[in-house]
Amino acid sequence: MLTPLFVSARPLPSRITISSLNPSNAAKASNFDQFKENPRLPNDSAIKAPTAPWMKGPLFLQPNDLINTSHHHHKKKQNAEKEEEKTFKALNRRESGVRGSKAMKKIVRSVEKLKDSEETLMDDSPAEFNSLSGIVDKKAEMRKRMPWEREEEKFILRRTKKERVFTTADLILDQGLLKRLRLEGSKLRKWVNVRKAGVTETVVNDVRLIWEGNELAMVRFDVPLCRNMERAQEIIELKTGGLVVLSKKEFLVVYRGPPSSERTSSKGQDEISSSSLYEREGDRLLNGLGPRYMDWWMRRPFPVDADLLPEVVDGYRTPSRRCPPNTRAKLSDQELTYLRNIAQALPFHFVLGRNYGLQGLASAILKLWEKCVIAKIAIKWGALNTNNEEMAEELKHLTGGVVILRNKYLIILFRGKDFLSDEVADLVDDRERLLRRYQHFEETKRESDIEISEVVTNGEQLEEASKTGTLSEFQELQRKFGEMEMRNLETEAEKAKLEKELKSQEHKLFILKSKIEKTTTELLKLNSLWKPSDPDDDVEILTNEERECLRRIGLRMNSSLVLGRRGVFDGVMEGLHQHWKHREVVKVITMQKIFSRVVYTAKSLEAESNGVLISIEKLKEGHAILIYRGKNYKRPSSKLMAQNLLTKRKALQRSVSMQRLGSLKFFAYQRERAIEDLKLSLVNLQDSASEF
Repeated sequence: MLTPLFVSARPLPSRITISSLNPSNAAKASNFDQFKENPRLPNDSAIKAPTAPWMKGPLFLQPNDLINTSHHHHKKKQNAEKEEEKTFKALNRRESGVRGSKAMKKIVRSVEKLKDSEETLMDDSPAEFNSLSGIVDKKAEMRKRMPWEREEEKFILRRTKKERVFTTADLILDQGLLKRLRLEGSKLRKWVNVRKAGVTETVVNDVRLIWEGNELAMVRFDVPLCRNMERAQEIIELKTGGLVVLSKKEFLVVYRGPPSSERTSSKGQDEISSSSLYEREGDRLLNGLGPRYMDWWMRRPFPVDADLLPEVVDGYRTPSRRCPPNTRAKLSDQELTYLRNIAQALPFHFVLGRNYGLQGLASAILKLWEKCVIAKIAIKWGALNTNNEEMAEELKHLTGGVVILRNKYLIILFRGKDFLSDEVADLVDDRERLLRRYQHFEETKRESDIEISEVVTNGEQLEEASKTGTLSEFQELQRKFGEMEMRNLETEAEKAKLEKELKSQEHKLFILKSKIEKTTTELLKLNSLWKPSDPDDDVEILTNEERECLRRIGLRMNSSLVLGRRGVFDGVMEGLHQHWKHREVVKVITMQKIFSRVVYTAKSLEAESNGVLISIEKLKEGHAILIYRGKNYKRPSSKLMAQNLLTKRKALQRSVSMQRLGSLKFFAYQRERAIEDLKLSLVNLQDSASEF
């Protein structure tokens, strides 16, 4: 036990020599040599070992217990101690990489490598060991699987690294110049703000003003362009003619370019490169509708700028509509949901920033509807005084379409089931014109045949000739029924209108009466479950002084029991007895306006609780009912507290039924009065008609 104490307390003599510390004590350095291992000394003889300054007596140790002062031996000792300490930590502590998931993965890899090496060895083994290898394989299959092994191999698709896309600056500028520009651009602290309206002419002028004193300008993008910085870079390079050399979050650093460069500051707006099939189809759909909106921040294709379309189009008229046979023009909920789902994947066709003067946009929408049933219109960010409701109403009036979705960002218009394209509408008009021409030809032919037949029969009209639709038929009807005056027509129309209204009111009254019968039945069922108690004749007699004292006590009380629309039910009785558990008087507040109903409620509470009614007081929050529990009060059991009253749910149903019954009776009375007035008006109208 003393050896480790000595070793841990005096580790320095093996590393530092005494002569190096103090030359005067160099003679004592030879004293340490006697403690080295000497083969001539006997093994069993004890040796006096050097002691620490704080030890009082000498220390005798066996030769094999002495510390080895050589540097090599001490280093081995320290390494052994460190290994022991690591082993101890690994077995008794939680450390990363020792007992966690990483260690388990290493174990799995080592087991897989071992398995592969075994397979290769078995393949290289001679044929005489094939039978033995089959036995080993069967045993390996029968063994239990490791916890980390699975029956099916899991295929892991690693994330592919996104390839860096070279910008225009990377392709044009030298690497040294580009590096210097990016270093200078990262030090800039002033920038030009691009608001919701996009890269306007003001922004371009500010950037060029900065270029007069510096070759770099920083631009900061607000929504919506900050959501697509690649598109923002294209727009800023297109409008300013510079090169973007640095991009960080919503900031772009634009280089004005060397003086010798002759880069065009504007590209043709009609040049719109499309790579994917989606973009090519979108461009084909929008070609010929109008100029594109080049500041579009979402994905391509670029929509048409509706603000550049004419406000008024000569000869524009709302297209004629005609619904196909056996179909309804109104959309069902299922169709509306289907159309909204379709519109979600479509690109935006137009971008709009004004509320009125949309005839040019309406004519473009009609052209679009010949290819696509839905027109998707985006509202410009940052445009002043935009009102999506006014835009939608104007477009709906001009095109006759159906607005299936509208908010502050977009408007989606459906062309409708009764939409006819210009070509189809022209064909329908031509067909109707042709039918009218044939009808007129048939009419004239029939009249000519009648005239010929009259001439043949010496002016005597044949009985077999048809008179349908001719003037003679109208004259016969006029002679038969007589000429009808305009006054009689108005009277008949008014009479028909009153009879129709009377029939409608009688039908509504019939519905109300059926509802009244149903509600009355429900109320009778609920009332049958409620059996109010009879008032007790044996009531405690209180003197006027006691009654006044109890009234004042009840009015001063802060705690009270509030009655709601449910009235008196079992929960009210439980709350009443809970109040009486701690005090003699309970204050019940009711919101009823009619005093007779308040008195009825007070008597019901007195009868159900077997208490004594003190008084009914009018307070600011309602009427207060003060009830005294009595001198011989005993709290009833919970089972017998309120067996004859309604529950909380039934009481609410009763209150709702009573309210519904009152409302239905009121409306039924109104219908009866309206029916009486209509009958009286009808009688007066008939009397006035008979006078004429």
